[in-house]
Amino acid sequence: MRRLIPLTIGAAAAGAGAVALRQHRDRALAHRLSAATLETLLDAIEANDAVTGRHVRRVAAFSLILGEAADLDVRTLRSIERIALFHDIGKLHEALTDIFHDTTKLTPEERRAVMTHPQRGADVLAPLSGFYPDLAKGVAAHHERWDGTGYPRGLKGTRIPLTARVVAIADTFDAITHQRRYSAGRSFSTAMGAIADGRGTQFDPELVDLFLSPPVAEEIEQAMRKANGPQTRRMNRRVHEVKRAPDITFRWRTRTGASHSRDRAN
Repeated sequence: MRRLIPLTIGAAAAGAGAVALRQHRDRALAHRLSAATLETLLDAIEANDAVTGRHVRRVAAFSLILGEAADLDVRTLRSIERIALFHDIGKLHEALTDIFHDTTKLTPEERRAVMTHPQRGADVLAPLSGFYPDLAKGVAAHHERWDGTGYPRGLKGTRIPLTARVVAIADTFDAITHQRRYSAGRSFSTAMGAIADGRGTQFDPELVDLFLSPPVAEEIEQAMRKANGPQTRRMNRRVHEVKRAPDITFRWRTRTGASHSRDRAN
């Protein structure tokens, strides 16, 4: 009977190990499925509207330049990247599609409808919150303003997620410098002036100062000019290489580039 005790303990330990291994495999599979879902959603954005598909990739590139300049950790950079890539997914809603494809000036009613797209996007992404808890919140907040006059919730100052504050600057910069259906693209200096004008009202003042600093501004300008070049018609390359996220590799980012020196352990 004495020998049965260690055998029983050993069997229990082996069983617990098998359960732990199975749980680990299940979690890994779930993460892969969630990553595949993001890939599919990114494809859907581009298939529905190639203009928006190009826009979100540029915004992701500009956002990462600013995020890296702010010396944010890799986990936060990955969150910024995802929020930038999906910040306009709410525009795919059937109630908004015709509005965004119309070339005429928006009516007040249409403008109110457009203002629903951050929350619509957050609702689309909410089922993935178990894997990407910051994604839906960041998407919902990308049109909030530092002074509290933004939408949809009127968040103010640091109550706005840092990730959304970064994306908001990059989004506005790209909206100014690239042609849209209802507005012509304007110059780099015009866009930088608009960002400066929004310091402390629309945008986080510290992030604006960093965005306008000569080294970052030069990198942003290079990225903008690269985005205007023929090579960016292939939407599988990124402007500034950052270590691949462990959970997903988007098609817009190169799969074999070297890691950036600012990367830290996730």
